[in-house]
Amino acid sequence: MNEKKQQGEKELSRGLKGRHVQLIALGGTIGTGLFLGAGQSIHLAGPSIILAYLITGIMCFLLMRALGELLLSDLKAHSFIEFISKYLGETWGFITGWTYWVCWLTIAMAELTASGLYLQFWFPHLPAWVTGLVILLVLLMINSITVRAFGETEFWFAIIKIVAIIGLILAGIYMVSVGFKTPVGHAEIGNLFKGGFLANGAKGFFLSFQMVLFSFVGIEMVGMTASETQDPTQIIPKAIDDIPFRVILFYLGSLLALMCIYPWQYISPNQSPFVQVFSAIGIKSAAVIINFVVLTAAVSACNSSLFTTGRMLFSLTYRGESKISHKLSKLSRTQVPGNAVRFSAVVIAASLLLNLFMPGHVFTFISSIATTCFLFIWGSIMLAHLKFRRAQKGKVGKFSLPFSPYSDYLVLLFLIGVGIVLVLKTETLIALIGSIIWLIALWAFHSLKSRKKDTI
Repeated sequence: MNEKKQQGEKELSRGLKGRHVQLIALGGTIGTGLFLGAGQSIHLAGPSIILAYLITGIMCFLLMRALGELLLSDLKAHSFIEFISKYLGETWGFITGWTYWVCWLTIAMAELTASGLYLQFWFPHLPAWVTGLVILLVLLMINSITVRAFGETEFWFAIIKIVAIIGLILAGIYMVSVGFKTPVGHAEIGNLFKGGFLANGAKGFFLSFQMVLFSFVGIEMVGMTASETQDPTQIIPKAIDDIPFRVILFYLGSLLALMCIYPWQYISPNQSPFVQVFSAIGIKSAAVIINFVVLTAAVSACNSSLFTTGRMLFSLTYRGESKISHKLSKLSRTQVPGNAVRFSAVVIAASLLLNLFMPGHVFTFISSIATTCFLFIWGSIMLAHLKFRRAQKGKVGKFSLPFSPYSDYLVLLFLIGVGIVLVLKTETLIALIGSIIWLIALWAFHSLKSRKKDTI
């Protein structure tokens, strides 16, 4: 009886509905990178950026199908890390799990810092770290109530971002259809081809994959929601099949609209292209609207980070024997890993304050290492899926990765290709080396820990 009770206490609440799961993953990938960074991506690759997004979107779809097949093979798993540990070994699972936790911590730190700066648009006298901490406390409260409270908040955050993108696409259609006069000519489909498709040659096209790939970071978050979804066998497959195509639609639709309104050479790399377009239409409050949308995107990313770090920490300490592990894997009355969420929030808050005394380039370097580590995390999912398929000995479920194992190898080759692209630029090369050092350090720590355990 006590064993059953203890087992029940370790079960997360299945409070997330289908609309929550779809918008959580969709909203997680549509962030400030699109609203602020699209101009830089376009300047790097020109119109060929569309092809880069299309290729990356297809690879992400295959990744998600592999992840979905793993998740549905064992609905008791708390995260995709459990499958990596099962099929690639405990050490690999340990490295991937803690890397994923740290990655989302740095994302939270970056987005909280950004949120504080965006709020200064309206409250210029408030220090950015103060507003950042206030946002963190509000999100901590939401994440501590129930998983449905988190899901509902993330749902509406995502809706705001989607409305802004649809607004841009509709504005583009209108401006092109009437031949709208812009400061640099007229809005027309011909603007898309001015300067050639591969505007900056093959090098610019390949270099763009680094930014494009990291625009999709967070799509794997579905792997953190499976154990808290009401009907995972129905909701997870639908969410996975819909999300990649919707992301491609929103990204491609907004980029096509931007480059039809302005020739790509005239899209500012230093200003939000959304502000540029809405201002051209004559919306005087364009800067205010986009600042609100960007703030929403940043807060949404923080919300996702807090959820993900809390669940990942719960998963990593779930079977731990130490007192700290027991505390971190304890669930609240509403079946939320409250201690794990609070611990993650404290680390995020501490790093936010540390950012005050840390030179900006150091903070950027840490964030770059974290995002580069996603190549390893996604690669680990694909390798775990390959091992899983071999263990199944030809048995395939209703929801499976098409053309496996060839599609597994295709995604792995793509991730390796992006890794090679990182070598071509000094700043990304340094981040790649930093990522490798981090992974080796984790491996060495776990190996040392395992040896000590064996000698006792």
